Amino acid sequence: MPTEYGLLLPHFGAECDKDKVIEGSKKAEALGFDSVWVRDHLVFHPHGMEGTNNNFVDPFVALAAIGAVTSKIKLCFGSLIPHRHPLLLALMINSLEYMVGERLILSMGIGNFQVEFDALGMNDWPRDQVAKEQLEIVRKAWTEDHFTFDGQFYKNAELGLNPRVAKPLPFWYAGSTPASVRRALDFCDGWLPGRIPLKTYKKRVEKLRTDAPAMGRPRVLEGCIPITSIDEDLETALRKVNVQGLIENACGPMGRFWVKPESGTFTKWEDLEGSFIVGTPDDVVREVEKYLEVGIDHIIFDLRFRFDDWDHCVDLLANEVLPRVRKHS
Repeated sequence: MPTEYGLLLPHFGAECDKDKVIEGSKKAEALGFDSVWVRDHLVFHPHGMEGTNNNFVDPFVALAAIGAVTSKIKLCFGSLIPHRHPLLLALMINSLEYMVGERLILSMGIGNFQVEFDALGMNDWPRDQVAKEQLEIVRKAWTEDHFTFDGQFYKNAELGLNPRVAKPLPFWYAGSTPASVRRALDFCDGWLPGRIPLKTYKKRVEKLRTDAPAMGRPRVLEGCIPITSIDEDLETALRKVNVQGLIENACGPMGRFWVKPESGTFTKWEDLEGSFIVGTPDDVVREVEKYLEVGIDHIIFDLRFRFDDWDHCVDLLANEVLPRVRKHS
């Protein structure tokens, strides 16, 4: 299958804009992107590099609105956080697909913000185990007319949900740590890190592909969501990004499992190769081709620092990047 290309939508932060979400998705479909993506939170606390604005539109609401005005572009979650009751999650997924057609891509991650789980009384619940149990229930709700469940966290008497998804959907596991690879192989169908350096990505993919046969698994799907800034020149593309914030983020807890640069620490934007794609269309093509050389199923351009220039960046990606990288897919 050829590599697919998507866009993270501006449904959060200071530049959150319903017109860009809806009209931008229509434009993405018209320009040949394969997918549009949303984040998931109950209580949105921006990462430090993102500023402090806590605007956040619910992902199911956003994708339902998009689904009403588009017909073929894939509608994707990157990633769902296990703070919903799994029966509610199954109902919402079933309902969304019923309304928009067979276009959903799903992923599950355990989230970074404990406050969201504290708010729901899930303070000490082990989120990886919760996520695994939730997916087991969702899959039962997709495939069985009636089912019971008696788990550690959730129990239900015999019940069934209709309408159901037309066929069981793959769930990617969202995360970039070594544990995320184990979870992807344990109970998911793909692995989807967010921003992750290319050297780390290669290391994780090697582990993913080596361990899959030993676990009786086929090759799982592979993707990534790099922070992206594209413009006519490198200087402009760099100037419009909180580069220092990205470096500090890489030096924090998120980066402790990343392969370090030769200097031993992340000190300049070049150290973020792969997690940060920046520059002219030529630069972006070169960086995407590095992922294509590894082998990748889906790349999602994360334009969160360029949401104010949404149309400009999308046009450059669509007209000057996609035609060239698709030749290599």
